[in-house]
Amino acid sequence: MRKLIALLLVFGLAVFSGNFVYAQDAEGENQTGTEQEQAAPEEEAAPAEQPAPAPAPAAEEAADEPQSGYQVLKKYFIDGDWRFMSFVLICLILGLAFCIERIITLNIATTNTDKLLSRIDERLKSGDLQGAMEVCKSTQGPTASILYEGLKNADDGPEAVEKAIVSYGSVQMGLLEKGLVWISLFIAIAPMLGFMGTVIGMIQAFDRIEAVGDLSPSVVAGGIKVALLTTVFGLIVAIILQIFYNYIVSKIDGIVNKMEDASIALVDIMAANNIFKK
Repeated sequence: MRKLIALLLVFGLAVFSGNFVYAQDAEGENQTGTEQEQAAPEEEAAPAEQPAPAPAPAAEEAADEPQSGYQVLKKYFIDGDWRFMSFVLICLILGLAFCIERIITLNIATTNTDKLLSRIDERLKSGDLQGAMEVCKSTQGPTASILYEGLKNADDGPEAVEKAIVSYGSVQMGLLEKGLVWISLFIAIAPMLGFMGTVIGMIQAFDRIEAVGDLSPSVVAGGIKVALLTTVFGLIVAIILQIFYNYIVSKIDGIVNKMEDASIALVDIMAANNIFKK
C-alpha cells in the first residue's frame, strides 16, 4: 500500500512539473513571437515595389485546429493558482491510491462460493472435517475464512457455528471497509479547497478594484478566472472519487451477500452430513 501511494505521488509530481515546464515553454514562444513582430517593421522598410508577404496558411490552420481534451485541461490547470490547484491534485492522487488499493483487494477477496461449498460438501460427505477445513484454508477471501471458523466450531453444535460465523463476519466486514473513510474524506475536502480558492480569488479581485479605483473587466478578469478554475477542478476530483467510492461500496455489498448465503448454506450442509455431535 505504501509503495502504491508513493508511486502515485511521484506520478502526480511528474505531471505537475510537466505542466510547469509547459507553461514556461508557452511563455518562451510568446516572447519569440513578440520579437519576430518587432523585427517585422524593419523588414518592411524595403522598397515599396516588393509586395507584403501573405500570411502563412499553415499557421492559420494550426491556430484553427481544435485542442484535445487533455490539452485544454492542462491549460486551465496551469491558468489556475498553483497554491490551491496543487492541494486539489494531491487529494486526487491520494484518493485514487486508496481507491485502486481497495479495488485490487476486493477483486482478490471475491470467491466462487458455489465451487467452494461443493468442495466442502464432498469432504463432509466422506466424514473428513479436517479436509474441509484445509479446503477453506487454501482458498483466499473472507468467505473462506468465515467458513473455516464455522467448521472449527462444529463440535460445539450449530449454535456455536452460527455465533462464530457472525462474530468473525463482523471482523471481515471491518477489513473490507478499510480505507473507505479516507476516500470519503478526500471527496469532501476537494470541493472545499476549490471553494476556498474561489473565495480568496474573489477577495484578490476586489483588492485590485480598490487599488485601481476603476471597475474594469481587465482588472478583475484574471482573479475571477483563477477563482472559478479552482472550484471546477475541486468538483471534478470529487466526482471522480465519488464514482470509485460507489463502485467499491457496491463491490463490498456483493461480497457480504455472498458471505451470508455461504454461511447459511454451510450450516445446512453440516446438518445434512450429520457433522454436529449430540
